[in-house]
Amino acid sequence: MLEAYKNQRAMKTTIFKSLLFSLFISTICYGQYNSQQIDSIMGDAMDKFNVAGVAVAIVKDGDIIHSKGYGITSSVTKSPVNNHTNFAIASNSKAFTTAALAILVDEGKITWQDKVKDYIPEFKMYNPYVTEHFNIQDLLTHRSGLGLGIGDLMIFPDGSSFTLDDILTSFQYFEPVSAFRTKFDYDNLLYLVAGEVIKRVSGMSWEDFIKERIFNPLHMDNSYASFDRIKDKKNLAKPHDANSGELKVLPDYQEMINGAAGGIYSNVDDISNWMLMHLNNGKYGDSLENKLYTQEAQREMWKIHTVTDVDRNPRYNSHFSGYGLGWFLTDIKGNMSVSHTGGLPGMLSKTIMIPDIKLGVVILTNTSDDGAGIFSAVSNTIVDRYLGLNDFGWIDRYVAYFKRRKEKGDAATQKVWKVVDSAKDSNVKYEDYIGIYKDAWFGQVEVFLKGDKLWLKSHKSPKLNGEMFFYKANTFAVKWEYQDMNADAFVMFSLNEEGKAQRIKMKGISPNIDFSFDFQDLDLIRIDSK
Repeated sequence: MLEAYKNQRAMKTTIFKSLLFSLFISTICYGQYNSQQIDSIMGDAMDKFNVAGVAVAIVKDGDIIHSKGYGITSSVTKSPVNNHTNFAIASNSKAFTTAALAILVDEGKITWQDKVKDYIPEFKMYNPYVTEHFNIQDLLTHRSGLGLGIGDLMIFPDGSSFTLDDILTSFQYFEPVSAFRTKFDYDNLLYLVAGEVIKRVSGMSWEDFIKERIFNPLHMDNSYASFDRIKDKKNLAKPHDANSGELKVLPDYQEMINGAAGGIYSNVDDISNWMLMHLNNGKYGDSLENKLYTQEAQREMWKIHTVTDVDRNPRYNSHFSGYGLGWFLTDIKGNMSVSHTGGLPGMLSKTIMIPDIKLGVVILTNTSDDGAGIFSAVSNTIVDRYLGLNDFGWIDRYVAYFKRRKEKGDAATQKVWKVVDSAKDSNVKYEDYIGIYKDAWFGQVEVFLKGDKLWLKSHKSPKLNGEMFFYKANTFAVKWEYQDMNADAFVMFSLNEEGKAQRIKMKGISPNIDFSFDFQDLDLIRIDSK
């Protein structure tokens, strides 16, 4: 979801290029960690990253060797995190969706190559050929031809009134950025469609299927397929933002449509059972007497379907990289790596498995930004040791990276608002911009006067409303009332020959804006007669 993937890859590349040759390496003993050593790593990480809470679990050779919480669930209640504390796992939910489909494949109810339109006739892509040939695997592999995070404004921020029908019919309006099945561009909406396929084939909602066919068999007894299914919230981590330097509790994200792209809440103890099942090729139970899905299904999920760029660094000696079905795949020092990250406002997660050495690591956090730093630094540190690599100093390096990233983003946004402040006395005729504008997939937005100030609001996404400030020429900067994430945006008007606004294009202001705020995909045309 708030996929973390793009930023994570960028930060890794930056770190390797700028720091590899100046690295001071301190040698550690190779082999298995004990809990005291993990506690020491986490103590260092918690001191250096500004996060409220973290939970960590490690499975190795069929056993859970560490499962523990650190920090607090809420900066208000100060309740401690433990191994049963539930976090939103966000896009780590995608692998549960692909596992659910694998179960249906094993049962002969679908095949991976079945056409989506055969199950959802109203599904329509951007041209007839793609609509006709779009199969179930295409829903899962980020190779649709559409751009990064396409249409995510229908689900970010939460609280919008978009329906499943809106999702299913939206794809015909998007402009492709690449040829079908040729390029990786991460998306969330097509996983929502996959969740609907599960519903129509099984007769069960995605949420019920995940609970009955995956959670229950694996004894993931404290996991939930949606937020509203959590009845006892005493041990639920609250999301936090630390952008100001202080931990601020955010509202819980309310999943819409279905949870197939990022709706699950779970804990490191339950995710350990999930990882153990995967590391045993779909088998589970005390004697591995039970099978969630076949080994053939496991191979299909862990086979590259969409190639991505390889992060070629000498430390890991990686040769391939790609996306399977709900998993990122690469090789690290000759070992296959299977991983995914996830993010929602104030919630971040990472799962990584090295099947060749029967290793799995899961890290769940409840703080934005620095949470991505801590899950990357800690997971890399743990995996490196099991692979026999010396200490790379990941914690300090990610701290430095995120500091630079924040400073760069803050400088860019501050520059914009300084221009806004200097333009306050500009003679702008607000009446030239007031009106209703419509985008084919996002619906209507309205530019209006609120008192003597110019405002913009979305009719279907009520959290996207805010004051507009003149920037330059025919461009304004909108500061949303919604500030759970850094999503303020430029609003760029096209005028007619009389100087009246006719069209709006938008883009995010901050270079660190999450890709799910895909303002650049909007094409808002004036529809009123003013």
